[in-house]
Amino acid sequence: MMFWYDGGWGWGGWLAMAVFMVVFWALVIAGVVALVHYLTGARHGHQPGPTPPSGEPGSDSRAAEDLLAERFARGEIDEDEYRRRIAVLREHR
Repeated sequence: MMFWYDGGWGWGGWLAMAVFMVVFWALVIAGVVALVHYLTGARHGHQPGPTPPSGEPGSDSRAAEDLLAERFARGEIDEDEYRRRIAVLREHR
């Protein structure tokens, strides 16, 4: 006696099972990729070094001075402009 002739799923059932199997494995693979991305991104996405303190008096001007120093190092501003802007920042502390 063969069971698939009486009460079998037919083509629709087999097609649905194939689609669900593909969706299941796609979700499993996407989950593994997301987990690996999360675990490796957590380590590599964080820059080492201390974070600048917030809320301390003068912390904004120190951040501005650091930004000016970076711009000067990259050559975006010349020495005269750097010294002028640093002097203005230090006057307003």
